[in-house]
Amino acid sequence: MSHRITRHRRTAALGLLALLVTACGGTSPSAGPAPAGAAADGPTTAPPIGAAEGDLVIWAQTQQAAALQPLADRFGQEHGVKVTVAPQSVNTQQAYVTATNAGKGPDLVVGASDWLGNLVQNGTVAPVPLTAQQKALFQPAALEAVAQGGQQYGLPYATETLVLFRNTELAPAAPATFEDLAGTAQGAVRAGKAEVPLALPIGQQGNAYALQPLFTSAGGYLFGSKPDGGWDTADLGVGGPGSIAAGELFKQYGEKGAGLFNRSVDTNAISLFTGRKSPYLVAGPWALGQVKQAGLPYAISPVPGWAGKEQARPFIGVQAFYLSAKAKNQPLAQEFLLRAIGSEEGQLALYQASPEPPALTSALAKATAGDPDIGAFAAAGAAGQPLPTIPAMNAIWGPLGQAEANIVAGADPAETMRQAGEAIRAALAAGH
Repeated sequence: MSHRITRHRRTAALGLLALLVTACGGTSPSAGPAPAGAAADGPTTAPPIGAAEGDLVIWAQTQQAAALQPLADRFGQEHGVKVTVAPQSVNTQQAYVTATNAGKGPDLVVGASDWLGNLVQNGTVAPVPLTAQQKALFQPAALEAVAQGGQQYGLPYATETLVLFRNTELAPAAPATFEDLAGTAQGAVRAGKAEVPLALPIGQQGNAYALQPLFTSAGGYLFGSKPDGGWDTADLGVGGPGSIAAGELFKQYGEKGAGLFNRSVDTNAISLFTGRKSPYLVAGPWALGQVKQAGLPYAISPVPGWAGKEQARPFIGVQAFYLSAKAKNQPLAQEFLLRAIGSEEGQLALYQASPEPPALTSALAKATAGDPDIGAFAAAGAAGQPLPTIPAMNAIWGPLGQAEANIVAGADPAETMRQAGEAIRAALAAGH
């Protein structure tokens, strides 16, 4: 995804919070004219698909599959077809590409927005024709996250962004700046009320996704943007002044500095917070269930930026249903997307299975009314930026994450960021 808003001209699509006010109840994308017609390594081959002509096969994760089954059964009865929901485990993206290219893939697959570049590059996903009236029912940022080259790919059903969870016994007020957060966190550690000041996952190899809000607040960005709104991979921000400024702050608050960033915090970040060992946690909606189950008093607010610098801008990720380019019956698959997944009922069913802000505005309003935490996630996402869906992002994660981890450990920020930029340019030149 440039990630500086001053360079990136698509901010009009980021009004997530404002959409709560304009939500329209009880609608779905079927209103109006119908259109024509992150994980462990796993298996890279898909199970055999035996769908007859006219039937539908959907791949989804186990949790989503359970919520989808009633919708699929009803749709199948109404249309006289069989709709098979096939639960998947891990590495679904690669399995989908492999199976689809072999003519054995599903008609629809559930996946993250950052799959899109790879799916388009491999020719395995087809555009979903939405009218302007249908698009108006969704959060603009959710649609933007699964659009590329002027085409709308996928139908979004949930959004996610990083937020700051805080234990309100240790941190009663939402911090206005990262410096405020640091002061409160360090005070809790000094008082013996916490062991770790901040549960922000970094690990030995770094985590550019988790550090993105603070990276952007310091002026860092990944890619610039073209006049048409596309990403300009020739304009690489890593290694530039903004990234170095971010690196200097990561070092200042790193292991040899103030101690807010630490490589020992990784996949254990949520448990550090729920175990009352840290007053703060940076995570997304995937952590909400564990936080609630822990029974500690908590609140959710946006990740704060650096004092006197830019607003922190986390990535906005989207979960969506993708239409296969080789679907056996594309019109029927499109109908399922619009009538079932695009309905308020469908979006709320998926929300109940996994509590993330729905992409359909009316469903988001209902979810927020029933759970203020979802409203807090939507508010935090109002300042976010859609996660770039271009294949060039594959060149970013490793070098930038490792550079940030090395800086947290005490490496020179300027030289480390410059080297990361060189590694990314080399990978882009090689087509990776």
